Amino acid sequence: MEIRATTADDWAILKEIRLAALKDAPTAFGVSYSTAAAYTDAQWRERAAGPHPLFLLAFLDGEAIGMIGGGVSAAIGEYNLIAMWVRPEHRGGGAAAQLVAAIKASAAAKGYTRIVLDVAPENARAAAFYRRQGFVFLPEWEPLDSHPEIQVQKMEWRSEDFIN
Repeated sequence: MEIRATTADDWAILKEIRLAALKDAPTAFGVSYSTAAAYTDAQWRERAAGPHPLFLLAFLDGEAIGMIGGGVSAAIGEYNLIAMWVRPEHRGGGAAAQLVAAIKASAAAKGYTRIVLDVAPENARAAAFYRRQGFVFLPEWEPLDSHPEIQVQKMEWRSEDFIN
């Protein structure tokens, strides 16, 4: 499996996999399918070029099977894990863990020792996965931007707490 950052040339791949993720799990992301589908090709090129946020893709036999994003929130300067998704037929095969490890490495290379994410605790599979990756729930809740009726809880990972 290859995990790598997207470039501007990957815009069509990023668009396809991001839209597939939003169709598959519409209430798991802060952006809606209709919003993302309305982005222009130029906007997709800009997103794929990074570096803010940085998008990584997981490839298996030349096919993009998963994605993850990471970046610093302008408001509070936290490194955020965003847009994590693996195609259903590839779940449980290690791609998700490799994507998270790559985002952890990217954050560390930028000097960050803490990564945060938001997840709906009802999304038990995702919450359990993130706990296995060393994330813990914080007592912080907020409405999901794309579906304000859903409350998401913040989780964090700290490099000093991580044991290989």
